[in-house]
Amino acid sequence: MGFSRNVKKSDVVIVGAGIIGVCCALKLAERGLSVVLVDREAPCEGASFGNAGVISPWSCVPQSVPGLWKKLPRWVIDPEGPIFIRKRYLASFLPWAFKFLQAGKAEKVERIGDAMMVLSNRSPSHYRELLSGTSELELVKDSYYIFAYKKAEQASFDHFGWQMRKKRKVPLSLINAEQLQELEPAISKKFEAAILIHEQARALNPYAIGKALVTKAKALGVQFIQSEVKSIQTDENIWSTNCEENKYFSNKLVLAAGVWSAALIRPFGYFLPLQAERGYHLLCHKPNIVINHSVMDVEHMCVASQMQSGIRIAGTAEFAGIEAKPDHRRAFVFKKALKNLFPSINVDHAEPWMGRRPTFPDSLPCIGPVPNLKGLFAAFGHSHYGLGQAPNTGQIVADCIMDKKSNVDMSPYRIDRFK
Repeated sequence: MGFSRNVKKSDVVIVGAGIIGVCCALKLAERGLSVVLVDREAPCEGASFGNAGVISPWSCVPQSVPGLWKKLPRWVIDPEGPIFIRKRYLASFLPWAFKFLQAGKAEKVERIGDAMMVLSNRSPSHYRELLSGTSELELVKDSYYIFAYKKAEQASFDHFGWQMRKKRKVPLSLINAEQLQELEPAISKKFEAAILIHEQARALNPYAIGKALVTKAKALGVQFIQSEVKSIQTDENIWSTNCEENKYFSNKLVLAAGVWSAALIRPFGYFLPLQAERGYHLLCHKPNIVINHSVMDVEHMCVASQMQSGIRIAGTAEFAGIEAKPDHRRAFVFKKALKNLFPSINVDHAEPWMGRRPTFPDSLPCIGPVPNLKGLFAAFGHSHYGLGQAPNTGQIVADCIMDKKSNVDMSPYRIDRFK
């Protein structure tokens, strides 16, 4: 490429302006580095916008666990089930699905769970620290995570996921139907029991939280560029981020472009099993009820939460590739789920949305330096957990770039773990 030595460049370019990229930019700017952040969309408008708003310091149960394979056939054949695979995409999906089931073996999930929890640790307090001095601080609200069960006997700590949480001393409690009604008066009386995860928080507006962090980053000098990144290149230890009209040069480059990261790094010989796990939500603008906590309907695998703009219910995993058009029928299925949870809810003013979760088979992201590519750092693949894991990811990436020693074991997040 032959860079000129007098090319104006920044210390770091970050590709991807979701909540992960924004937290990386903020942490780097706090340490005095010049940072440019590039994305084809405005900041925090992808999965960072449309998530369920759960901010959990206790995320430690991966998507693939022992015994899951027994449930998958029933879920997949149900047109309203939590998993949907488009027929044309099935052949492309099967190799990833095999790796996904392999990751759920008992000897693997404990290590994965520990690595997940490292990234989620103290996430509510981290957000409060990041948002201190802003009005958006009030958007991080203490709450329980309620897992609601139709049958009391189903609410058992004997299930594998709850055992994983208990091993890690996640604060849990079991409540009956009467106690559930006290917490959530609008919930259906058909639910006989629930398990609560304590000491959590929820975002009343994930998008507004992201925008508040963008404002703080800009105040520290971070430059935001809205442009599509076509490729990245390196020569003489200088990185070039090649966009539609301009190139941005830097000493270090952080790849935080979610599911699009795989294509950008492929020319360097990394062929990553990163899926666009397409998630839908439905936002009811005039629900006529109030939800006090994050509520998971365990049977239907979806989460409802109160937002500033109404009640949002999110969930489902659709596999169809990155560019396939949304099928908003997947979102409107949530009307039935909402009525099942909250019989008196008004679903007449409902708005659908679809986003792409960047998901690896083992539910862990790639974080840290990329082997054999000096100056390139990964920060992508956070699956369902990006909102909760973003502050710690930003901290870890900043430590890596500054060559600061960390107590975090980086091996679970290595980008070459799939070779």
